[in-house]
Amino acid sequence: MSRSIAEKRAAFRALHEQGCFMLPNPWDTGSARYLEGLGFKALATTSSGFAWSLGQADNTVARDLILAHLRDMVASTDLPVNADFENGYASDANGVAESVRLAVATGVAGLSIEDSTGNADEPLFSIDVAVERMHAARKAIDATGGDTLLVGRAENFFAGRPDLEDTIARLKAYSDAGADCLYAPGITTREQIAAVVAAVAPKPVNLLVGSVSDFTIQEIAALGVRRVSVGGGLARAAWGGFMRAAESLAKGRFDGFEGAAPGKTLNAQFGG
Repeated sequence: MSRSIAEKRAAFRALHEQGCFMLPNPWDTGSARYLEGLGFKALATTSSGFAWSLGQADNTVARDLILAHLRDMVASTDLPVNADFENGYASDANGVAESVRLAVATGVAGLSIEDSTGNADEPLFSIDVAVERMHAARKAIDATGGDTLLVGRAENFFAGRPDLEDTIARLKAYSDAGADCLYAPGITTREQIAAVVAAVAPKPVNLLVGSVSDFTIQEIAALGVRRVSVGGGLARAAWGGFMRAAESLAKGRFDGFEGAAPGKTLNAQFGG
């Protein structure tokens, strides 16, 4: 890799200053290198995509495996990598701070911290606790030099609590606690997106578009969004092709290989 970690982090911050950029989510080093070859400016990991590659459900992978994955992803590309760092793999602020310190050491250019608890009965941390956790993440980053971008995520819509008012209150609180970029996965309408962008301005907003959408990137940019990620969307697309082919084989047929990428193309992609 020719760019230093510091250069990657500086480039990543610059992307958030104006315009709107696509932030695709590879799930392994091969998919990361392919996306780099297509000309994307930055990448983000996907906790779900990586978990599925291990044969695990999302939100069940141990922190040590996540950290090893982040090191591999950073080493595989010259592009800045944003870590889907779930809820920081800790419930208390001190634990979040330690996890963030370890994540920064992998060389990621940014990382996100969610306010999800992992408890179905109480899926979200209270806003006070969530703010303490975000502040701890901010302090941990600052202690390393402060150049890693911190993304604050409000999980209301993913947690079955689609309350836009509370989502915005949380995002504003995370911004005040030091988050550089704000993210509310699950918002989908123009009205929701515009409201979030306006509430946290001038800080940048990430929008998740992980499935088929009528939006174009130009329309999203016009709403004031700075970056667009796809979460596990690419991993699910890959799994869809694999599952169709595998199910065809299970039925004694071979038609599931239609549309498969040629081996020569893949070898050329990864051999250069």
